[in-house]
Amino acid sequence: MDFQPTEDQRDLRAAVRDLLEGRYGREALRASVDSGTAVDRGLWRELGAAGFFALRLPESEGGVGLGLPEAVLVFEEAGRALVPGPLVATHLAAGVVPGAAAGTAVVTAFDLGGGLVAHLGEADAVLGADGLPDGEPVRAADPLTPLHRVRRRAGAAAPGDGSAYGSAHRSAYGSTCVSEGALLTAALQVGSALRTVELAVRYAGEREQFGQPIGAFQAVKHLCAQMLVRAEVARTAVYAAAVTGEPGEVAAAKLLADEAAVLGARDCLQVYGGMGFTWEADVHLHLKRAWVRAEQWRTAAEAEELLAAELLDSPDTR
Repeated sequence: MDFQPTEDQRDLRAAVRDLLEGRYGREALRASVDSGTAVDRGLWRELGAAGFFALRLPESEGGVGLGLPEAVLVFEEAGRALVPGPLVATHLAAGVVPGAAAGTAVVTAFDLGGGLVAHLGEADAVLGADGLPDGEPVRAADPLTPLHRVRRRAGAAAPGDGSAYGSAHRSAYGSTCVSEGALLTAALQVGSALRTVELAVRYAGEREQFGQPIGAFQAVKHLCAQMLVRAEVARTAVYAAAVTGEPGEVAAAKLLADEAAVLGARDCLQVYGGMGFTWEADVHLHLKRAWVRAEQWRTAAEAEELLAAELLDSPDTR
């Protein structure tokens, strides 16, 4: 069985990369950070027109008619470019929330714990909720992932338990929705992890110390090599989970992708040295986004519990 991407899949990935490089390159990313604008409605509509959100909708419903293997490829590219916004939630809402498939509506979700909702102030809808709940802004690690803590239901007369409200809606998504959300988030993490490998290797070849590039030193070589291994292992796990759709494989892919993105960004910071901690470098943006994504749809603890349950239920362990 050949698990390599087909020519059509490679062309799809290349087309998405070209679109994002032309529409959301580094200049656009830094402009978003400086302005604090997390969701660019124009970009959102362009992604919709390109079929990003309707990728898995049947052609009879106006979609592209592809599957999860193609979806993880395009989400990997979005993660590489650090495209902000509730990409996963809007993709899952295609065909359910009007305007989601075309990118004319921004849809977020209860994909975080503690009653937190990302991009609530910029969203037109919350997946599975009747109307937008009221929320109080809270400080976020990632400057392009604004967070709100839900205080009460939309239109309610008195505050309620926002954490319970969010948890109730998240539990109503169903295992398939949560699993797909976790897998697509893992694909975003893989794209970010691979990008930090590129950044580290490039900087190691440019920055000189003691008369030679720092990439010539063994300690830096080992850091870059470890980053690449983690990223490629995670990418393989994500691709495999997209083909099988097995909940255990999705959980494992999310675990590996979160680790690759977080540790990869941290190692990239080490390669950059003091420069990596400056606001001008992009490395810290990858690290902060990776922290947030690691808590979305399925946390490490939740993935570990799911994997443990599958192992206990396996005939080989009985």
